[in-house]
Amino acid sequence: MNRRRFQVLVCAASVACFFVFQAGDLRAGGTPLLKVGFAERDITPDIGMEEPGGYGKVFHRSLHDPCKVRAAVFDDGQRRVALVGIDALAIRRPQVENVRKAVHEKCGIPPEAILIGASHSHSSGPTCMILPGEYDHASTLVRWLAYEKSSCADPKYLARVEKQLVAAICAADRSRAEARCGVGKGIEDKVAFNRRFRMKNGLTFTHPGQLNPDIVEPAGPIDPEVGVIGVWNRQGKCLGCVVNYSCHATCNPGGISANWIYYMEQTIRGAMGRQCVVVFLQGACGDVTQVNNLNPNVNPAGEDWSRLVGGRVGAEAVKVLLSMARGPMGPVDAKYATLELQRRRPSPEHLKQALEHVRQTPEKVGRTNWTFAKETVLLDAKLAKEPTARVEVQAIQIGPAVVLTNPAELFVQLGLDIKAKSPFPFTFVVELANGCVGYVPTLEAFGPHGGGYETRLTSYSNLEIDAGERMVAADLALARQMTPGAVPVAPKAPRFRGKPWEYGGVRPQRD
Repeated sequence: MNRRRFQVLVCAASVACFFVFQAGDLRAGGTPLLKVGFAERDITPDIGMEEPGGYGKVFHRSLHDPCKVRAAVFDDGQRRVALVGIDALAIRRPQVENVRKAVHEKCGIPPEAILIGASHSHSSGPTCMILPGEYDHASTLVRWLAYEKSSCADPKYLARVEKQLVAAICAADRSRAEARCGVGKGIEDKVAFNRRFRMKNGLTFTHPGQLNPDIVEPAGPIDPEVGVIGVWNRQGKCLGCVVNYSCHATCNPGGISANWIYYMEQTIRGAMGRQCVVVFLQGACGDVTQVNNLNPNVNPAGEDWSRLVGGRVGAEAVKVLLSMARGPMGPVDAKYATLELQRRRPSPEHLKQALEHVRQTPEKVGRTNWTFAKETVLLDAKLAKEPTARVEVQAIQIGPAVVLTNPAELFVQLGLDIKAKSPFPFTFVVELANGCVGYVPTLEAFGPHGGGYETRLTSYSNLEIDAGERMVAADLALARQMTPGAVPVAPKAPRFRGKPWEYGGVRPQRD
């Protein structure tokens, strides 16, 4: 055999061994790999569109960074599920239903297997609060308060967002390929803080003011867990990841923005590559923001604050990605349940005073009083049409991880309660998923020592006071119908059979 032929045979054998190794690595123990695909689409709003996040109208005047839809589709050969993150304050139920229907028609993913979670970016586009036509049934006064004096969704923008959601999910579905997956969790406890405090007067205040001497202690915890699912292709390139963390997206770096999620994405891509699609799912953070009311120092400006939160959460996600074992990670599954929850009603005296206030100017009665009087009047009109709320909770399984959803700004303690009782080793609680029903506090927040902004009765937040506990119970009931898959494990090193490294196995040499 000549030298050239020998080299060709060696090369061919090496290639064959490489693919045999890869196949064995990708199907360890005979378990099929998941097929996974990722995609993203742009949904950046136009300058001049409304900026959501408040109870009145504010308009975008500049652009900081793009807003996106990011989608991941997981397929175990039997079922497909889609995890979708959207840079938006919230997404309302009608848009979710439209997107699910279109995706099912185009690529066959069942509606109940599609999760659409809003990041709660206060610097994103107008997908809420009030939908077009939502108060057409009401009086002239109510329609004026709703459409002229409140934050409203833009119908053209909603159509664009729906189209891009469908496009991203279907593109992710088309790009599915065998991949190794991993799951892990880290801790980031320096950028998120509970914003509610017990005060010396016996009540609880939201954002009582930095270093207020009447603060006794925080009224609730945080959830510092950074949950991550990572996906790699045959060449070992990270295709994308799913990240779950609990903190309001209220850093507002200036202009249209995904908020701190933008810098989280930049940090992860800096380590894992530009091809890595980062699907962010917001955790239970109804009472958690980046603001530390006990901070003895001046808080950062918006740009620096966004970098701080996003950079640290992204860095922790990178550490988790680099450390997790990769392999098969089935099965996938999806379940959901619908709850019928009553809305709280303002008393006749409350409503009467609110009507008196909205007929006057904000300057005369005080802007805050006028704003929440407006909200009371809008709630009364909502109750005439929708005295109850249909609330979906959902469980999506990816092997040993379960994603449990709610459509609320859920208090963090309720999210922690779900994690503590979940049968899965990795539980991602996702708020503002598949709809929006406003703030959902704990029962304690409605007690004699409760109070604060989140318990205010508005057209946005109005569910019965035990809604949170009912969502927790429903999520856990869904999770208990599933059996966790195995966590991927790193291959074990062979038993030592050789000799120490020849360079290092020597006595000290002094001369």
